[in-house]
Amino acid sequence: MTGPGDPPEGTPEGAPGGGEDEYRSVVFDESFVRAARLQEFSAQERMGDHARAVRSRHAWSRFGGSRQAVILVLLIALAFGTAIYMGVRHPYRAPEPTPAPPLRSTVVPLAPVGTVPGGRPADLFDRSPAAGFRIGAAGVNLPVVRRTGEFSDSQVMTALTTAKEYVVRSSLDSDTLSGGPARGVRLLLDTSQLDQFDRSLRRPSDDGRHAATGWLVRFDPSQARLADPRVRVNGTLAVESAAAGNALEVTADYTFVYAMRPPDGRPAAGGPGNTAPAAAERPAGSATGSTASAVSTSASTASAVGGKVQSAAAQQRADGASLFTVRRELHFRFDRDDLRDRRLEVQSSYLQAGPMSCSSGPESALRPLLAGERAGNGRPQGTDPYAHGSTNASLCGVMAPSAEPSPLP
Repeated sequence: MTGPGDPPEGTPEGAPGGGEDEYRSVVFDESFVRAARLQEFSAQERMGDHARAVRSRHAWSRFGGSRQAVILVLLIALAFGTAIYMGVRHPYRAPEPTPAPPLRSTVVPLAPVGTVPGGRPADLFDRSPAAGFRIGAAGVNLPVVRRTGEFSDSQVMTALTTAKEYVVRSSLDSDTLSGGPARGVRLLLDTSQLDQFDRSLRRPSDDGRHAATGWLVRFDPSQARLADPRVRVNGTLAVESAAAGNALEVTADYTFVYAMRPPDGRPAAGGPGNTAPAAAERPAGSATGSTASAVSTSASTASAVGGKVQSAAAQQRADGASLFTVRRELHFRFDRDDLRDRRLEVQSSYLQAGPMSCSSGPESALRPLLAGERAGNGRPQGTDPYAHGSTNASLCGVMAPSAEPSPLP
């Protein structure tokens, strides 16, 4: 009985397993079929008008799955090459950083009502509103630091410490105060404001943009010098997120009180826009008329008591020092690039300083009225309301008597 796979006549003798055994070592798997160079037409195709019984297979058809891998590699290489080309040669440029707007500054000299009080620096400070102020950088305190808008605690701290450093360098540094180059202040500025800063120090102008005293505090060394390096300071720093949310804005509002005296230590004798001590306070030999008589009488009276009595004005000017007060309100802006580079943009500056003469030209340097001096009759430079291209607005204020040291008892 033959099996279902055997020939009807059975397996031929002498050929174990029949004729199939000699082909059992040949495996016609899928890869073997795909690798064939020739492919026989199917029965349906052979019924057509084909002149040949077989057809040649395309070389790609023999690769099978390898063809798909090759195509994938080519596509990846093409995409990579395109990305490199577009990154190097694409027609669009990265947006340039927005330059900082120019600084807008206002400087207001404050003229005293009467004669500037004089005396020893320590006594003047004790008798002034600055008696409780801190000394130097210790008076520039940081507020509580917390996350603001999209900026982290560390970024807010960077903004506040950079603003404090600017306030200290521009208001307390001895080289800056004496009219030096102020390199430390320049290093903190956004690079887009450097040209304006350099122009302001090189050729200061009262145009609202190029006042040297809009950027920093400096005195005319030919008119005055510090009598005490310990400057009294009081004020606040505040930070908030800009309206657009892409920057931090810091406001510094501080009052600085300096003890000043003439540059060579001699008693003050007036300067540009200032007057010498009032006639009633001059030595008797320099007075005339009825004033000379009054002073002579006073001298005689003082001599009668052994020369132990001095006029109040002489006591005030005994040390030749006087106080000079500066109020600065500065607005800073920090974008993310500024925070990374520890730089800042000074958006606006508002400065009040006195006692000064209204005509002293405060845009280039501050020229204090010293002990025993009065403000002259000079007025600030005129303002032309028809000059639309000019931002100059000459201002001058009156220094309140309460801002000056109290009189000696």
